[in-house]
Amino acid sequence: MVRLQGVHVAMCTPFKSDETFDEGRFKDHIDFLIDAGVHGIVLNSGTGEFAYLSDAEAMHITDVGVRHIDGRVTVTTQTSTVSLKLCIEKSKAAADMGADALMVLPPWLDAPFEAGVLHHYLQLADSVDTSLVVYNIPAVSGVEITPSMWARLSAHPNIAHIKDSTGDLSKMQMLIDVDDGVLGGADPVAPFAAMAGASGWIWGSANVMPHECVTLWDLIGRQRHHEALTLWQEKMLPFNSFAWENEHEAEYISVVKTAASMRFGDLGPSRLPQLPLGDSARRAISTALDSLDEP
Repeated sequence: MVRLQGVHVAMCTPFKSDETFDEGRFKDHIDFLIDAGVHGIVLNSGTGEFAYLSDAEAMHITDVGVRHIDGRVTVTTQTSTVSLKLCIEKSKAAADMGADALMVLPPWLDAPFEAGVLHHYLQLADSVDTSLVVYNIPAVSGVEITPSMWARLSAHPNIAHIKDSTGDLSKMQMLIDVDDGVLGGADPVAPFAAMAGASGWIWGSANVMPHECVTLWDLIGRQRHHEALTLWQEKMLPFNSFAWENEHEAEYISVVKTAASMRFGDLGPSRLPQLPLGDSARRAISTALDSLDEP
């Protein structure tokens, strides 16, 4: 079972102007992130606009990504569906393509009670011999994976991690106390999650500042917390705060994609109904990026 550690980028999915998948730019962005030193790539994440992809597109992105990454870093891909049967089918297909880990949301529409959520994950884990990442984002899914549920799930040998995107450090610490396979998934508390014992991050903003994210992880790992927090507060925090919450009605997906395009090359539009950002939002993003060093 693969265990994930360090910086795992919830990678943007590049699109052409007609919203079709831009395979060339996709491969270029993968190479750039790996060259920056990240430890893993997460395909079909929320930041990667998973909700706006067809199943066929998501599987194609997984196939292209796994082949292009070719073992250079770990590959996680999202295979979430509400239906357990379809989730197993998608997960088996992604595993056959060579994905190292599978990230899966709990059933989120007409969600079952706790017993049904546990059944969903445990049946999936029994069906696929690949590391699973439970995706805990109750603000979106409407389902919270509690410490007691995590205790049941993490006891299964194929359930390696939980990505915790609650942004609540006290809840995250309780998950870590159960099992340390916790991956931070909330941008504004990233360094504190690592200091609390998270095994890594799945982080959308790493598209925008991969070098800084890797440096932050390394500093925390070497217990150089003062330097880590100086890097965080002086350079990284302005953008991470803006991406998480702002006054411009600028959605996270579009903010990250726009910022990465500003810094490293055009990743194309976000898919509708993610609206293009207006001039004021783009100016605010540019200001939030001013604290970072030139790429």
